Amino acid sequence: MKPQYVYRWVNNHGVILLFKKVLLRRGDLFARLTGSADGIENPYALIEQMRGEGGLHRTHPVWITFDHGMVREILRDNRFGVGVPTVLAPRPVLRALKRRPLPPNPVDPPSMLAIDQPEHTRMRKPVTAAFTPRAVARLRHRIETVTEELLAALPDDGPTDLVARYAAQVPIAIISEMLGFPDSDREMFLRWGDDISPLLDLGISWRTHQRAMESSERVHRYLVEHVERLRAEPGDDILSSLVIAGDLSTYELCASATLLMAAGFETTVNLIGKGIIWLLRHPDQLDRLRAEPELWSNAVEEILRIDPPVQTTARTTRTALEIGGIRLREGSTVVLSLAGANRDPAVFTNPALFDITRDNANNHLSFSSGIHVCLGGGLARMEAAHALRALFEVFPDLRLTDPPTRRQLFTLHGYKHLPAHTGPRVHSHQTVG
Repeated sequence: MKPQYVYRWVNNHGVILLFKKVLLRRGDLFARLTGSADGIENPYALIEQMRGEGGLHRTHPVWITFDHGMVREILRDNRFGVGVPTVLAPRPVLRALKRRPLPPNPVDPPSMLAIDQPEHTRMRKPVTAAFTPRAVARLRHRIETVTEELLAALPDDGPTDLVARYAAQVPIAIISEMLGFPDSDREMFLRWGDDISPLLDLGISWRTHQRAMESSERVHRYLVEHVERLRAEPGDDILSSLVIAGDLSTYELCASATLLMAAGFETTVNLIGKGIIWLLRHPDQLDRLRAEPELWSNAVEEILRIDPPVQTTARTTRTALEIGGIRLREGSTVVLSLAGANRDPAVFTNPALFDITRDNANNHLSFSSGIHVCLGGGLARMEAAHALRALFEVFPDLRLTDPPTRRQLFTLHGYKHLPAHTGPRVHSHQTVG
């Protein structure tokens, strides 16, 4: 049992878990939202109960907001930082832990998700070129090819799991290629992702945390070896370009690769899975897309709005400040409900209605905002639009055979299994324009 893991769990999860258990017994809505089965299955009912008049709501030990304007403002306000406040360890312990750093993972420094300026810019800038609109557009043909290969592998008029066999496979194939990983390692990455992704939740158990950190160690060992191979024989992938540039240490390179791998996969698999469900449950909208395929891009924006793959993020005040008429002390944590902001009735008319023609669907905050806006948002949109359109064109009679199974996570909200029957295959379909 490594002391740095114990400290990390106590500070980031243990205290919150204790609060949640107490609050759950009292029926607290926030505790139910973040730590109960009904919060995972249908967070939106609880969000609407908590929304109130907007603004900030106190829910010990944090604040929370569902207000679109306030969420957007805080995401863009440099008085708020992304670091989790360190409240339990004295300075000698912190110095000792720095000598034994955590294995790189998506939610601890030097991950871009967990650092502020100026370090954030230093870590983000070398990666940005791989996700410009022009760079993403160059991936279109590869996305189409991967999608066609996966569709060809699905059974004709037979049973399948659309997460394991399709929704998860599209993004993991693309991000693996972008980082120079061999195809044979994709399933290993999927297993590691399942282990590590709970780190983004609030108040996870010690056992779950321990499994996540052990997987982080395995990822780190793999990446160190991979980086060394690229130093000797660089390719034309993102990681090779970062290695050649020499701006980041090996530890920082591993941190960037871990985040890109997680972000490039986790968001998109949930987006594709949710898109399948929303369209199957709203056949009128699917018929409209078949008649007007130019609506696919907006349909993806509406899926992102109404049921975001990432439900929340959080920020911590870097100084005492006032926002929304409420005074916050330095070190106060504010949970930002992206899901709640996306259904703010002050911004979206009839926000619970799934409408692929909604004219302001792209005002959602599903990819965050400000300096931490998701680098891969454009890539996720393109992958989802093509994967969904191609799936329903090749298998127009696709149907679910059993209720879908949710992942037991609150922050990374999506499906673990989508049992389906493909129906007869149509052997020709048009690609996304």
